[in-house]
Amino acid sequence: MVQLTFQRLTLDKQPNGSPIMVPYNPTELALSKSAQYSDVAIPGIDQPIIQFVRGESEALTLELFFDSTEAGTGAGADSVQPQVDQFHRLVTIDGNLHTPPIVRMTWGTDFPGVALGDNAQPSAAMDAIVLSCARRFTLFNADGIPLRATVSLQLREYLTLSEQVDLINFRSADHTRVRTVREGETLPLIAYEAYDDPAKWRLIAEANGLSDVRHLQPGMQLTLPPTV
Repeated sequence: MVQLTFQRLTLDKQPNGSPIMVPYNPTELALSKSAQYSDVAIPGIDQPIIQFVRGESEALTLELFFDSTEAGTGAGADSVQPQVDQFHRLVTIDGNLHTPPIVRMTWGTDFPGVALGDNAQPSAAMDAIVLSCARRFTLFNADGIPLRATVSLQLREYLTLSEQVDLINFRSADHTRVRTVREGETLPLIAYEAYDDPAKWRLIAEANGLSDVRHLQPGMQLTLPPTV
């Protein structure tokens, strides 16, 4: 069973209040991401030119099931309403933020996640906004206390502009980017791959404060500054 944690965040992504923690045994989980393209019509050719416009946020859909019948179903039974209400608040306006909160959803390391940028490994967390929260109560006791409920959530990934730029890690020479040193690599080789000019190794050395440029350690992170 996976432990899901939903942590409310402020607009600058600081923890805001106590996290919501729920056990989760999924039978189905839906993740989707798309890219937006436009057709550029050019007179005299058979087909339009397809041009990339922008990416779309990752979308996640999941269902949570709540059951309080283990504590009994008679008079004084535990209601699932407090648990369900926690998720309903994720789509209502926070008085301090003047907007519904950002939510950081985390899960176990083996749970499918979101691969961001050039990182092929799924992330263990997803910052998102909650688009919808559908609540369905399926069992009540004789006093009308709700004992079982299903909460269906639709979330959309939320990244700030600076986070998105860092993840893209542009490869053109007029953008600063980060490079991980591989076994056997030298600064001239890295400079050739980055700038088509091995002589620009000094630019990399100065940007990273390297005193010993002959012995690069595999795994070290190098900042590749722009050449303009």
